[in-house]
Amino acid sequence: MATGGINPSVPPSGHGCVECEAAGGWWFHLRRCAECGHVGCCDDSPSQHAQGHWRQTGHETMQSFEPGESWFWNYRTQRGSSGPVLAPPHARPEDQPAPGPAGRVPADWQSRLNS
Repeated sequence: MATGGINPSVPPSGHGCVECEAAGGWWFHLRRCAECGHVGCCDDSPSQHAQGHWRQTGHETMQSFEPGESWFWNYRTQRGSSGPVLAPPHARPEDQPAPGPAGRVPADWQSRLNS
């Protein structure tokens, strides 16, 4: 059950950014929607799909989907926030590189970041 825009029981939508996977793109880091599980790419990624997901759905709280990270970010308030433990898996597979996915990251990826 969702409370405060967070639904701990919903698993992530996959191991990579949904939109980048569909388009054959790549990402820098991944973020997971704490309400519906949508996995999108971070704001430094060329396509910024996690933020696009928030703008499209109003689901404002994301959690890092990177190994070893558990922080939350609220797009509406533009602040870090806390939250419950979400349904597993809690991160992309450790053997999947960042940026990723393997084989689709351009050699000049650093010059394409939005940082």
